Amino acid sequence: MRTVSEPAERLSYDLPVALEASEPPEARGLTRDAVRMLVTHRGTRSIESSTFVLLPQFLEAGDLLVINTSGTIPAAIDAVAEDGTALAIHLSTQLDDRRWVVEPRRVSGRTTSRWEGSEPPRHLSLVGGAKLTLDEPYGDRGRLWIATLELGQRTLSWLAVHGRPIRYGYVQRPWPIESYQNVYSNEPGSAEMPSAGRPFTPELITRLVAKGVGVTPIVLHTGVASLEADELPYPERVRVSKVTAERVNAAREGGHRVIAVGTTVVRALEASADLDARARPFDGWTDIVVTAERGVRVVDGLLTGWHEPESSHLLMLQAFLGLASLRDSYDQALSEGYLWHEFGDVHLILP
Repeated sequence: MRTVSEPAERLSYDLPVALEASEPPEARGLTRDAVRMLVTHRGTRSIESSTFVLLPQFLEAGDLLVINTSGTIPAAIDAVAEDGTALAIHLSTQLDDRRWVVEPRRVSGRTTSRWEGSEPPRHLSLVGGAKLTLDEPYGDRGRLWIATLELGQRTLSWLAVHGRPIRYGYVQRPWPIESYQNVYSNEPGSAEMPSAGRPFTPELITRLVAKGVGVTPIVLHTGVASLEADELPYPERVRVSKVTAERVNAAREGGHRVIAVGTTVVRALEASADLDARARPFDGWTDIVVTAERGVRVVDGLLTGWHEPESSHLLMLQAFLGLASLRDSYDQALSEGYLWHEFGDVHLILP
């Protein structure tokens, strides 16, 4: 159940096609950590342009970065209905050994589009004699379904052979699953990459640690991100360890900043927070929606990508900056040609 109301206004803007990153930075002749980074300081409302490789300059000894170590799975698969209709299926969230929340999509040339109109076919054939059955709609919007998979082996093993990374129309050619992994990922499960962490390299992490900046993990396996502007995020499984909760509390009690790497980390930590603004160990599902009205309790700053107009992620960013300051940041990013989406540039929000 939602316990907060939404802001009266969401950030809206026009995103030029030219600013939609269509390939990884490595294909543009850059290292991962050479992407651009806009830095917004909430207290002074000042904004400065930088690059991600300079991140250590903006953090202090004692600050704590919280990362999501979930790895990306090849969650897009081909399916064929009994009448021969070709579909793409995006696996979103695993419910148990055989059941997943999935999104059926129409095949549209080199990419896919959401299934609209009549209900999608229920009984689907997959490669190698595998099968998938759409059992019932998930939620009240009809876009996602609960599906039973009959693969004959573990899902992740089958996907490693037959799946591919989810790709939307702005990415013009396929890229290997390695292009969608963060360097610190260690537990596969995300339908789409927790992409705020993509610019990190082992060398940059070493520099941060040498400066005294802490790094600690949570796990949140992300679902599909193809939400319409009026859709709030679906429930997701979260795991915040006792060690991470203790490190978050110790940092804040010591007067240091807790910086979430990605909106998934904000959601995880805020789900773990009690009313006294202390993080607690947490292992379960959360449907929390972070908005300006709710605010944030245990997170001070955020490293994130650039989000589509009116998306639910922007509601969370308003909790850090407010609508006016957020609009200023997006106006500057647009005017300076920052790149959007998982292969694009990043935004660092500091107190």
